[in-house]
Amino acid sequence: MTDTPTINRAKDLARNRKELSERLKRVLIERLSLQLEVDEIADDSPLFGSGLGLDSVDALEIAIAVETEFGVAITDEDLHAFRSVNTVLDFIEARAVATAASQPHKEIA
Repeated sequence: MTDTPTINRAKDLARNRKELSERLKRVLIERLSLQLEVDEIADDSPLFGSGLGLDSVDALEIAIAVETEFGVAITDEDLHAFRSVNTVLDFIEARAVATAASQPHKEIA
């Protein structure tokens, strides 16, 4: 017997992750003036070095872009997490969950 709500939730999470990935890639392309298309950036491809070839100045631009586009705060210590699109997505999702959890719940009248 399959648990349809669980399967549907998993599908929703996967769809949301894919949409978030495409949005992040568009932001990277626009902010860093990359001569690439969204589908040319693999989720696991390194952002720095042999991957996209970004440098420390680009890292700062990525941090600013993530803060403004996704509404998450980033500290200098957080930049180590920015190794690939996937690690940036993990960071955004974790911060979004932490922010939501810290918000007081409003009672519905």
